Amino acid sequence: MNSSDRGLYAETPARAAAYAATILPLRQRAEVRNGWLRRRLETILPEVMAREGFDMWVVAAREYNEDPVIMTLLPEPAMYARRRTVLVFSRCGDGTVERLTLSRYGLGDFYEGAWDPEAEDQWACLRRLVRERSPKAIGINVSETFAFGDGLSHGEYLQLMEALGPEYGPRTAGAERLCVGWLERRLPEEIETYPGILEIAHAVVGEAFSSKVVLPGVTTTQDVVWWMRQKVCDLGLGSWFQPSVTIQAPGMPAPQPGGRGGDRRTLIRPGDLLHCDFGLVYLGLCTDTQHNAYVLKLGETSPPAGLEAALETGKRLQDIHLGAMAAGRTGNEILRTALEKARGEGIKPSIYTHPLGYHGHAAGPTIGLWDQQEGVPGRGDYPLFDDTCHSIELNVTQEVPEWDGQEVRMAMEDDIVFTGGRGYWLAPRQERLHLIGSG
Repeated sequence: MNSSDRGLYAETPARAAAYAATILPLRQRAEVRNGWLRRRLETILPEVMAREGFDMWVVAAREYNEDPVIMTLLPEPAMYARRRTVLVFSRCGDGTVERLTLSRYGLGDFYEGAWDPEAEDQWACLRRLVRERSPKAIGINVSETFAFGDGLSHGEYLQLMEALGPEYGPRTAGAERLCVGWLERRLPEEIETYPGILEIAHAVVGEAFSSKVVLPGVTTTQDVVWWMRQKVCDLGLGSWFQPSVTIQAPGMPAPQPGGRGGDRRTLIRPGDLLHCDFGLVYLGLCTDTQHNAYVLKLGETSPPAGLEAALETGKRLQDIHLGAMAAGRTGNEILRTALEKARGEGIKPSIYTHPLGYHGHAAGPTIGLWDQQEGVPGRGDYPLFDDTCHSIELNVTQEVPEWDGQEVRMAMEDDIVFTGGRGYWLAPRQERLHLIGSG
């Protein structure tokens, strides 16, 4: 559907039902995800290991204290690292990666079982495997910068280093970029599937911001929040954070990103500008959406022109942001480039974009934080790679003449894939305000 289609959001309740009919049962979801995992292990993992210069990667975690990476490496229906699971990835001369598991329960044909619990201790087995392969560089999940690369617990680290001993212990190094590279890269199949997942999210938002859910003067923002959360549950999907709905209106200060500050009135009234932040999880992939709605007053058929103008300015900032994204640029470089151009056009911008994928605030370059517009040391110094997904999250502040010149903060968030050197919307961005009738 073309993003300029003016009927896009008016039809969301019907579209919600249509998309609900396409949601797979759990068994078929597992089959899809396992197919993706097998392809990722065969294609993405060898490439990223070679890029980051590791001959071996050891991922170890215990039950209920799982490394954030290991759950993306285990096939369905695994839900945790039973007892202790150790995965060993070793690069071969032909460019492939040998995949071994030291696990009491096995992992099917995704990994070759390399440990006989009746014959040797688990750590002794690892020591033997490492000696047999004699890697020069061993990646382990320790990092001061990325949580995704810091999943090796202190206790596991001590036992791992004891097992590697004085010969191989010094060959270890933090594998944070390997972890991030594995998590952020999307398969073509995942990219092809993402738009449909986002359409489900947009359909839920569209229905939430409609007269079906909102009765002005009766409905509160928390009513809408819990309706959205329940809708996701009823669809058989997951949420990765509690949704939020906030209000701006004449005489009410705009809330800060994250709902901080401002008037916290919750009863929705005619003339309110509503904003939501909403994310769901399906097939292991997260969405993140911030859209805006206007509650019509009696006799109104459209929002105040000043609110529509603020939305257009927000869309312009989105375009500037996408134009600043280039493979190899760091998050901080993208942030600086976009902010400078926007300010040069007279826009009052704030950008706080983040990667999207297996996690909502996912692995990859951080492009600003709402309270760090000068750049983010460490996470903002990581470069942008192709075939990655991102939530373009930002806001603009602009005066609304119809509100006596009061400033409104138009916060927006829609999701893209960056591939082939440019960004593409995964689903149509918000082109106009949702409209909610007053009666």
